[in-house]
Amino acid sequence: MIVMREFDKCLKERRIVKIRVSDEMITREIESAEYDLHKAEESFLNEDYKWSSIQAYYSMFHAVKALVLQKGYREKSHYCLLVALRELYVETEELGSELADNFELSMNFRKEADYAFIYDRESAEIALNYAVDILKQTRKLIKPKKIEKYSHEDEID
Repeated sequence: MIVMREFDKCLKERRIVKIRVSDEMITREIESAEYDLHKAEESFLNEDYKWSSIQAYYSMFHAVKALVLQKGYREKSHYCLLVALRELYVETEELGSELADNFELSMNFRKEADYAFIYDRESAEIALNYAVDILKQTRKLIKPKKIEKYSHEDEID
């Protein structure tokens, strides 16, 4: 019996798709990650640990999405984004498995805070620390591709 890898399942189910990626798409995700991290820190300082946990997770989500975009894929599922992170970065040893594990734990914190109303200062602080680390690691790995700008002047002889 052949067992299909999770990444291949996500591709087959179209929860991860191969796409053309622009630097702008990647930049937008990094900017979203930075914005959400800033908001998570504000919420934490205001002792709003539920929103801090959720916002910290979304900071990580956007940072990881930027990484996956850089490899030419777009996610259509939070779970498959994690699978893609493991496949495209952990398996290639560009990132350690701890980073993916931290993303997964924060995904669980977000679900608990959002759907079960289970959250506390400690989980929010952990998620914030992970978000800072993931954004830092993402910035190290993002290498914008050179975009060739199309100009009508190029057609004039």
